This record gives sequence, C-alpha cells and structure tokens, in this order.
Amino acid sequence: MRGETAMNNAFNRVVFFFFGIALAGGAAAQQTTGTTAQPKTLAATINVYVFPTKGQDASLQSQDEAGCYNWAVQNTGSDPFALANQANQQAQQTAQAKQQAAQAGTGAGARGAVGGAAAGALIGEIASDDPGRGAAYGAAAGLIAGRHRKRQASAQATQQVEQQGQQAQAATAEQIENFKKAFSVCLEAKDYLVKF
Repeated sequence: MRGETAMNNAFNRVVFFFFGIALAGGAAAQQTTGTTAQPKTLAATINVYVFPTKGQDASLQSQDEAGCYNWAVQNTGSDPFALANQANQQAQQTAQAKQQAAQAGTGAGARGAVGGAAAGALIGEIASDDPGRGAAYGAAAGLIAGRHRKRQASAQATQQVEQQGQQAQAATAEQIENFKKAFSVCLEAKDYLVKF
C-alpha cells in the first residue's frame, strides 16, 4: 500500500507539472498575441532615428519621411536601398575575383619545369656531355622558380582585388553617409530631431 501511495504521488506530480507548463504556455501565447510590434519607419530601415518635436503624428511623420527620402535621392543621386544591393554585388564580385586570382597561375610549376629541363639539357650537353642529368637539374630548378612566380603573382593579384573591393565599399559608404545627411537636413527643416 505504501508503494502504491508513492506511485500515485509521483503520478500526480507529473500530471500537475505538465498541466502547469500547458497553462504557462497558454499565458505566454496570449501575451505575445496581445502586443503587436510597430512596423519600422522608413528612417529606421536606413538607421536614421527621428523624433517629432512638434507633436507630429505617425501618419504625418511617415509622409514627411517619404518626401524627404525622395528629396535626398534627387539631391544626392544616391538611393540607399539601391546602394545596399550594389554593395552586395560588389562583395560577390570581389570574392569571385579573389578566387580567380588565386587560380590564375595553375600549371606555372609545370611550365617552369619544362623550360628548366630544356635549358638544363642544353647546359648539361655542353658542360658534361650528359643532357639527361642537366635536364633533371633544370626541371627541378624550373619547377621551383615557376611555383615561386605563381605564388607572387597570385598574392599580388589577390591584394589588388582586395584593394579595389575596399575602395568600392568606401565609396558606397560615403554615398550612404551623404544621403543620410541630406535626408536629415530635410527632416530637421520639418521640425524633427534626427540622429544617425
């Protein structure tokens, strides 16, 4: 009987535990459905923070942001959403160009070995009447030299691609910064406090 009571108590605890979890989950679901998240404003999507200083309502602020956005695009010639897409494309192109630069010298060691073998055979024939031995030494030297040149060329090409990518990113960042300045000036003229 004592074992039966202990088993019933354990069973009751398990039932109450799962019942409590179910209640807590339902309450949590009610809380999350009860509060709705405010959609981001146009300014917030480009990391510009706008506060209405004259009590402008959300609808007027949205209209003012749209008007200032268009004005800033016209005056700077830059659209931050288009620039973001452009930056992503530039990053992909840079990655592809780096990969191509790394693969550009494939076979350089073999070409160096062939050239070295030819030169070594000629020198070996002249120096010791053994063109085979001279070819072997020349091939080894040519292989090493060819691979060294390939590594240098690949490193130089990769560095150049990285520099071009960094320059493009800097130019895009400057265009976005100029856009944000123009956008902010317009909103400040409409009595908003703006920070970015």
